[in-house]
Amino acid sequence: MKRYFFVFCKDELMLERQPDGTYTIPLQEEPPTEVKPWTTIMNITPLDNIEVKAYSIDTPPTSTLYEMCPLRQSYYKLPYPLYLKAGKCAELLYWDRNTKFCGVCGGHMHFHTDISKRCEMCGKEVWPQLATAVIVLIRKGKDEILLARGRNFRSEFYGLIAGFVETGETLEEAVKREVMEETGLTIKNIRYFDSQPWPYPSGLMVGFTADYESGEIHVQREELKKAGWFHRTHLPTIPEKLSIARRLIDHWLDED
Repeated sequence: MKRYFFVFCKDELMLERQPDGTYTIPLQEEPPTEVKPWTTIMNITPLDNIEVKAYSIDTPPTSTLYEMCPLRQSYYKLPYPLYLKAGKCAELLYWDRNTKFCGVCGGHMHFHTDISKRCEMCGKEVWPQLATAVIVLIRKGKDEILLARGRNFRSEFYGLIAGFVETGETLEEAVKREVMEETGLTIKNIRYFDSQPWPYPSGLMVGFTADYESGEIHVQREELKKAGWFHRTHLPTIPEKLSIARRLIDHWLDED
């Protein structure tokens, strides 16, 4: 029986080049690379009724049939369902690497189900956890939105205000808090837009739109380099197509 094998080396995903120049994930009966006796091969939920396996290797393959690609960039090379499944595989492999020992007693953790582990000593059971974050597009009138340059951005693009949800708060409260903390602005009319898995390494991005209410921009220097209002006809470089930030901006641009 053929199955998909999602193979990772560090932060890169192994892609298979097809004769027509496109890319896919190896679909075959046996692993496409050497598997060590201690390699953990994880069972992932099937894709279109095809079994899915995921594992990590220490060195990239030497075969010219395969090409290593950063997970983010695989968005532009793989069919979207395969990209999404690759993200899930990456998250579960990350979880496996970081749950070798029990956080209660220090005992060894062993798989109990495909997505849970149990401590051999105290019986503590754990499941993969998500870091939930919110992101918001803030409108000012009809033709302006707030864009910001984060301190951790690797290129010269402007994005939207975002941050992690804290314990004890709703998603909407997290949106208001992050906007106030990072810009000093008050917003209103917060509305849910969409959500997106964000496997870098294990997040869920929840998107919102909102309207400016009051205040002057005061940038939180620990998080942002700069922020400002931008007219729809004079936007700076904006995020890549793979992100929910870009979908929020494109949706706004398509509005009358």
